[in-house]
Amino acid sequence: MKTFHLVSLGCPKNLVDSEVVFGQLEYNGWQGVEQPENANLLVVNTCGFIQSAVEESIEEIFQLAVYKQQDPRKKLAVIGCLVQRYMKRLESEIPEVDLFVGTEGVKDIHFSLNQLFRDDDFEKTVIPEPFLMTAAMPRRLSTPFFRAWLKITEGCNNHCSYCLIPGIRGRLRSRSIEDLVAEAKKLEAQGVKEVSLVAQDLTAYGMDVYHARRLVELLEQLLARTAISWIRLMYLYPSGINDQLLDLVSQQPRIVPYLDIPLQHVSDHILKDMNRRYGYGDVVQLIDKLRNKLPNIALRTTFLLGFPGETDADVQQLVDFIEAVQFDHLGVFSYANEEGCPAEKFNDQIPEEVKQARLETVLDVQSKISARKLQKYVGTVESVIIEGLSRETDLLLEGRTRYQAPEIDGCVLINEGNASPGDILDVEITEAHMYDLVGRIV
Repeated sequence: MKTFHLVSLGCPKNLVDSEVVFGQLEYNGWQGVEQPENANLLVVNTCGFIQSAVEESIEEIFQLAVYKQQDPRKKLAVIGCLVQRYMKRLESEIPEVDLFVGTEGVKDIHFSLNQLFRDDDFEKTVIPEPFLMTAAMPRRLSTPFFRAWLKITEGCNNHCSYCLIPGIRGRLRSRSIEDLVAEAKKLEAQGVKEVSLVAQDLTAYGMDVYHARRLVELLEQLLARTAISWIRLMYLYPSGINDQLLDLVSQQPRIVPYLDIPLQHVSDHILKDMNRRYGYGDVVQLIDKLRNKLPNIALRTTFLLGFPGETDADVQQLVDFIEAVQFDHLGVFSYANEEGCPAEKFNDQIPEEVKQARLETVLDVQSKISARKLQKYVGTVESVIIEGLSRETDLLLEGRTRYQAPEIDGCVLINEGNASPGDILDVEITEAHMYDLVGRIV
């Protein structure tokens, strides 16, 4: 029997690729197994976006290589962003690996893997031509049955000076509205109640194939042609958010009141050096518009601290902005030079200890804001999707409100009432902590 063990690293967009790989292998006669020692084939879908992700990917490769050393009949395949970024270099640096396949190899992965067991004379590194997944491709969900990621585009045209994605994933490629609706219908038929739309930049959807932003039209079709309860929008480029989109979110309760808008910074000169297409004034205007049109919206953003040329004054401007806006959720990352990015060559690089101090300052500010923000839910009744038993104790259930995205935000711990995973129920919030809520099923 052909058995495989698959490890997926990195972002939700990469996870979708892994789910397609899993589905392709299953469709072609392979059986997935949970334990690597029981597999003929070991596969790692890697992330190569930033250096820490590269290191995590390499560590995972070496961990799986141990099983191959114990049983030389096993084969080890590495796929994804790490391969796309470093290509031929990996062959000499990690000889333990039998096959390397780039990000675009998902479509025909089973051909390469079958050849691995049949023929010793094959190309060890495969970098296929660009492809775009379709709803017709087999896909095995790795998330709980009631929620899924829906990847609407591949690649990116933004070319931020610190980011390798265009070089790794290529230019923007949008799936058609019909194809995405078809996949959403398949997910709904499998029991999915929450879909989170993901892309490098949701707001760019359609610019390549329709020559116009078509996110609103896509959402309208998903609303009209499926009954999926919650539709969540992740990774919206700030300058691509328009009134049409905000009006639709305000009018349609099935689009959850939650927007993930990575701002990266608010200092004009830092944003310019980052090659972001907006400035401080644009961000302030956007936040004001969001609060006016969507007063109950939960806002998530991310900031990059320690970018070359960043001053103490820039950090203070960012802190003042965070305190004024009061984000519901906020991620902070420390800038690191990435080989091949323009920012790697910029002057005024920031010492690591200064980056870390700035990051901790922002995290401290946000932790206090988060604790205060969650207090507003105490005494209210919120719709909550049940995830299952709590990760902390089997004595509690765990779920999420519409204002909490899966796997990145806090949760609701439920200490009274019974429910099954995937149920969407009314929960009275009785307590609020720094990142999580506590409640009882009404």
